[in-house]
Amino acid sequence: MSDIQQVWDRQSVWSQGADRLNRLIGRTRLASLLLGAASAVMGAAAAQTMQLGLLGKLLAFGAAVAAALVPLTARSAGPDATRDWTRLRSIAEALKSEVYTYQAGAGRYRGAPGPGPLLDEAERIEADGTDLLPRLTGIEPGTRALPAVSDIDSYVSERVQWQLDGYYRPKALLMGRSVRVVRRIEFALGAAGAVFGAVAGAFQVGEIAAWVAVSAMLATAVGTHAAAAKYEYRELEYTRTADQLTRLLARRDRTAASADPARDNDAFVAECELVISAQNEAWMARISGADAPVLP
Repeated sequence: MSDIQQVWDRQSVWSQGADRLNRLIGRTRLASLLLGAASAVMGAAAAQTMQLGLLGKLLAFGAAVAAALVPLTARSAGPDATRDWTRLRSIAEALKSEVYTYQAGAGRYRGAPGPGPLLDEAERIEADGTDLLPRLTGIEPGTRALPAVSDIDSYVSERVQWQLDGYYRPKALLMGRSVRVVRRIEFALGAAGAVFGAVAGAFQVGEIAAWVAVSAMLATAVGTHAAAAKYEYRELEYTRTADQLTRLLARRDRTAASADPARDNDAFVAECELVISAQNEAWMARISGADAPVLP
């Protein structure tokens, strides 16, 4: 196994670690949402069926259990887990960036006699995440070849164009659909609450009035879930990054060849990698509350 392949395999491990933690966070948030909704629904139903005896007691018990499980479940998706996920992803993307830059023979790797500089940089990157190693337990590298990059043209097609067509644009569409689904659910719950309130007021049906509060609580829970998942922010970031990469490609196509193409290629690769890495840095800044990085 080559030294470069070893770095690529380590990138696979970090990437899988980030994906695994991201899935855990997503499942935990969904479970918290469902438990909260179940608690509200069963609580309202229990209040209206308590006179029936066992059924009302069972519903009240279920509501209490669901409510008690919400904070316990939410711990797995807290700020620490989210921060670890972004750091895992940041390290994985940094290693990927170095491998692609090395394969393209650009920047610090132009004219390098061997993979030594790449190995040194990979070691430095991984050293920043030693506290995250428990998150990688049990993960084996995926079976995959090195990127088919050997010059600037293959870098454009295999790195930049793939990031555009295979990641940022599809992700932006997915986040946009998620935003629309959340808004429709919130609207439906709000409309249901309005109908419940109108029926309760017009026909003096007190039992229905309790479901107005349930509808409002469910709508709030869905909105909170969407805010935690940051669908709108992620849609914006994916769209912004895709737009910046598209403009870099367009500028490269319309710029006449200069007397120093090697310097131009190095600058182009550096700009592309900066745009890609800035998306991860902005996400981490969003979580920590710091200012997002500003591209030059």
